[in-house]
Amino acid sequence: MNILVTGGAGFIGSHLCRELVKRGNYVICVDNFITGAKENIKSLLNKSKFRFIEHDISKPLYFKDKIHWVLHFASLASPKYYLAYPIKTLKSGLLGTHNCLGIAKKSDAKFFLASTSEVYGDPLIHPQTEEYYGNVNPIGPRSCYDESKRGAESLAYAYMRQHKLDIRVVRIFNTYGPNMQIDDGRVISNFIVQALKGECLTVYGEGKQSRSFCYIDDLMKGILKMMEVSYQLPINLGNPSEFKIIELLRLVLKLTNSKSKIKYLPLPEDDPKQRKPDIRKAKKILNWRPEVNLKEGLIQTIDYFKKIL
Repeated sequence: MNILVTGGAGFIGSHLCRELVKRGNYVICVDNFITGAKENIKSLLNKSKFRFIEHDISKPLYFKDKIHWVLHFASLASPKYYLAYPIKTLKSGLLGTHNCLGIAKKSDAKFFLASTSEVYGDPLIHPQTEEYYGNVNPIGPRSCYDESKRGAESLAYAYMRQHKLDIRVVRIFNTYGPNMQIDDGRVISNFIVQALKGECLTVYGEGKQSRSFCYIDDLMKGILKMMEVSYQLPINLGNPSEFKIIELLRLVLKLTNSKSKIKYLPLPEDDPKQRKPDIRKAKKILNWRPEVNLKEGLIQTIDYFKKIL
């Protein structure tokens, strides 16, 4: 199959490109390197079944050849980037999704949207089910990312209803692993890099807010399983094991043998207090559940950062 992956040089996208090529597909990777890195796809560049196009997907892109799948993973997903580039974030989520849907419609391809747990905002129910509409501040500093994904989902379902487009939507919860950027501002990469450098580990608030962390290998299995089923409503993909940020910090310090101190900073506006996926649908429909526990995943991720620092 010919598969288009936007954001293919990013953290999740690069792993996806590698898996799809490994399975014998011809992969067209599109990225503009705002948050992606050529190093992430270096091993693929000489493959005959891989093509890279440097392009901003918020601008139109056309293909003559038949495309079988359009996988839209281009996004400024980390707080550091979407707070710095709010308009680019909205364009990627809205214009980018519209362009990708157009490519899929023209080629009669299946469309896959990488959505996010951020559509639930600062949730008022716990854990979050796919039926929950969310609690999002539409004008807050995080809204550029949250609403871009909510709008992307709305666009995808409008194309499904009006043009009978075959779509898949996954809502991805906190994911970590190799190919994360050193300075992407996410909590796991922050803690590991700070610990390895002997710097203070920065905690927002008191560290009592909780998150659920899914290792990248588990996420890949869920995404690939989603491509194999005909289910068109959103499905949560994430690890339901919940940890307080301060617990994560202590585990990182232990695994890195770091003597770093803790630095407490004010809690960002609209920062979710809890985040945990309800994955009953993923278990039932995809026969999927995470297998890598946090300690095992952190060991692999720490080894990766040790090599690139």
